[in-house]
Amino acid sequence: MTSDSAIDAAIERAIQIARRVASQEDVRARDLITGFDGELDFSDLESLAIEESAWRRIADAAIPPRLVFAHPALLQAVPSVSLHYRGIAMLSRKIVANLAGNVDRWEDPNAKPRVTPERALKVCRLYNAVISSLILDKTDWTMENGYRNVLATIGITADGTMRNIIGQSGEREIKRRMLAWVREQGLLADDSEEPSDAALAGAWMLSGGVRMVFSSEPDIGFERNGAWAAVIEVKAGKDPAGALERLGAIKKTFDQTPASCKRFLIAGVVTPSMRSELDGMHVEQVAMMHDLLYDDAKWLAYMNDVFHHALRIADQVSP
Repeated sequence: MTSDSAIDAAIERAIQIARRVASQEDVRARDLITGFDGELDFSDLESLAIEESAWRRIADAAIPPRLVFAHPALLQAVPSVSLHYRGIAMLSRKIVANLAGNVDRWEDPNAKPRVTPERALKVCRLYNAVISSLILDKTDWTMENGYRNVLATIGITADGTMRNIIGQSGEREIKRRMLAWVREQGLLADDSEEPSDAALAGAWMLSGGVRMVFSSEPDIGFERNGAWAAVIEVKAGKDPAGALERLGAIKKTFDQTPASCKRFLIAGVVTPSMRSELDGMHVEQVAMMHDLLYDDAKWLAYMNDVFHHALRIADQVSP
């Protein structure tokens, strides 16, 4: 049965994405393009990575070239229009960053980035190469197709942003609940500072000579006699496309722990390739973020696994 919290999260995600799509970023970018009064020389199509046959189709349809193909002079003068061309090309910011350079600040309305001619040309060529291929792939391509691509890309970008936010909030909730559980079970040492519910970073002494640490590497660590006795990595992101990147961060943390350390992972998603790699890292247990946040029985079982079985500082608690 789906929990009310999960439904609320889905509603909030949908609202935020809908608001982003309705904010008319695409219209503003388009207005900046049509209103640009600088000279845009498209005479050397090859240097701009524009396929000649794609160019002819746009010319035959009497579509202004600047609305379809990126130009480095325009990207350099008005970097925010990157959104329009990236959208037509249906490229994510991450892909653009990997292939041509980061454009996050270009598309940030509050930023004033300085764009070099070299960077502008590199990004421009990427956009045009993909846009040309899309035009040639569809015999009846129209500007309306391009506008739909832009809106779709804005929605996909907003969804990715929301996934990151949800992932961050998931990590915060895990830490908050763990602090509350430690207090409820009386595991705080007498001389340990009482943590607040909002504490996301810090260290507290627990019974049994264990020091609990909230940081970034590891996300949650338990230290005994100056060495890690157990660590928990929290990777709440649910996008399978980022699984390998998260796996690299997990491996980096686990590689810094001694062989005797108990390694735990809380993940938003685990792909088959991730599972295979995790098996080689000798991970004690892989738990799913959704299960721990929305299933009290699984949360309690997890607390028993960490504090009773791994650390041996708490009695086993029954539901």
